[in-house]
Amino acid sequence: MEAELTTVFRSADPSAAEDASAVLDALADGGLNPAIFTDEYPGVPPGAVEVRVPAEEEARALELIAAMSATEAEPGDPGHDLDLVEIYSGMSATAELEAMSVRSVLDSYEIPNVLGGAAQIPTLSFVVKVPAVYYDRAVSALAEAEQAGPAAAEEAEQATEA
Repeated sequence: MEAELTTVFRSADPSAAEDASAVLDALADGGLNPAIFTDEYPGVPPGAVEVRVPAEEEARALELIAAMSATEAEPGDPGHDLDLVEIYSGMSATAELEAMSVRSVLDSYEIPNVLGGAAQIPTLSFVVKVPAVYYDRAVSALAEAEQAGPAAAEEAEQATEA
């Protein structure tokens, strides 16, 4: 009589076969007796891949899978360097123009930025945000632009027209 098998992993993701193979290897390395089942087997949903173990190994298999998940790196940057930080906020009649000016300065320094606001809804403020890692650089850039004043802006505009 064949041992009753219990599903401990199922995936229908594009990487399902690779993921199931990694789970199978981890469970086998843990001394268990896993097997892979594709949708060709009864009870496996179409497009899915499953890893099954004998019922008495289920608890240990789930522990090993949980340990695998805990050690896998999460995609993306787990830090807060790319969180957006407000560098400008305005709600006056000229707020949109001011926000565009701030963005122009940041763009000239190649500092990534995002503009929020809507001219159609006057109760919303205009906001410019930068990634946290660029905040100090953005503050310096805006201070330099303010210190240089309108004369520098005029000079820069004439340089682009020539």
